Amino acid sequence: MKLRSLPRAARVGVAVVGAAAVVGACASANRSRLETEAFGSTTTHSRSFALAPGSTCEAARRALLSQGFVITSAEVEHVRGRKNFQPEAETHIELEFNVVCVHDGRGGTKSIAFVNALQDRYALKKSSTSASVGVGPIGSLSLPFSSSDDALVKVASETITSAPFYDRFFSLLQRYLVVDSEPVAPKIPPAMQPNAPFLQPEPSVRSASAP
Repeated sequence: MKLRSLPRAARVGVAVVGAAAVVGACASANRSRLETEAFGSTTTHSRSFALAPGSTCEAARRALLSQGFVITSAEVEHVRGRKNFQPEAETHIELEFNVVCVHDGRGGTKSIAFVNALQDRYALKKSSTSASVGVGPIGSLSLPFSSSDDALVKVASETITSAPFYDRFFSLLQRYLVVDSEPVAPKIPPAMQPNAPFLQPEPSVRSASAP
């Protein structure tokens, strides 16, 4: 049955129902995307450590350096690093790590590290070039050439929410915290050690011509 055969009021009702269905579908899609933000987990992007924020962020900087990240910003309580990947010939991925260390309590001996990783995906896009050629009275004619300009275009950007991914980073950070917090024994010269024998001064040697 065609809409033109229906009365005007019926056609208006069908249009309203169709628009409501489209709006409802869009709202449902937005709702499904926002449902992932439950704000329930507090251990995926944060972890507590028993050292000051400066020591925690320094351990985070070393952890990123050990994995090939380029440190783009390093402050007392903030570290940022970037690493590039190319899984395919025409696909480029850029991973950016952000670590923020804050005080946990009044003593200043504990800290919380907040970490998030942003993944940007780039694709190689080709655009063909063309040139205009004059052909006398006809005017100009645009002719395409086989050459093309290649450029990387961002096609996706996403914050990583995988809990095992961050668990591996926090484990590596903890390893550098343990190494950095180990006490270093002071070096004592051998002559000052408790069990070292008492060193006698060497006797002076008199020359043969001396009386």
